[in-house]
Amino acid sequence: MVSLLYVCVRPEQGAAEAEHRSFRRALGVPQLDRLDLLDAPLTGALGDRYDGVVVGGSPFNVVVDESSALQHRVEENLEAVAAEAIDGGLPVFFTCYGIGVVTRMLGGTVGTATPESTRPTSVRITAAAATDPVFGPSAPAISVLTAHKEGSNEPPPGSVLLATNDDCPVQAYRVGDRLYATQFHPEVTPQDFVDRMAYYRTTGYFDPHEYDLTAERVLAASVSGTDLLRRFAENIISAR
Repeated sequence: MVSLLYVCVRPEQGAAEAEHRSFRRALGVPQLDRLDLLDAPLTGALGDRYDGVVVGGSPFNVVVDESSALQHRVEENLEAVAAEAIDGGLPVFFTCYGIGVVTRMLGGTVGTATPESTRPTSVRITAAAATDPVFGPSAPAISVLTAHKEGSNEPPPGSVLLATNDDCPVQAYRVGDRLYATQFHPEVTPQDFVDRMAYYRTTGYFDPHEYDLTAERVLAASVSGTDLLRRFAENIISAR
């Protein structure tokens, strides 16, 4: 059986548990182990224990004036996971906060000029993604859910841009053939996203006075981001 790991970087336990369930369902696997980096640091190479890794989102931001010692340690751990994907071939799929960590690690820049509020949106699959086994089948566009305060200013050196839109040009990229990173959340259904909103009602991802309207818009959306994670898992399984 394929062995996959969910790396959690959310301090809100209810949101973390729900995100874990969302990833397991989207990947289409019966078992998905969990590692909470906020509770314990990364030890050893993940590739020695797992066939693939998915990294969840976080209220942390890469662009901050001061970050805590805990956030510094978490980001060092995420960089180690990214390095293992690039250098060692471990398949890893980063989402939201993680794309900023990887962009900075590779020498790119992260800024606050391209935020997206909590909402459904459409991203275009690039021509460079045509032959990509995860993103290519979703061409020409895919509907996803997003909520972020920062974004990559440009694809980092050595990456291949896979998805874009006008509001946030760097929506997804690949590094080598094993590291994927998305700014949006591919793991969630609309109901998942509305449930998550309850944990972040006053944290700046949407106007709290428009909670019901925002939830209504999300629930009315038809999204297909989970196809990406299903293909990611299928490629790992077929390569074993």
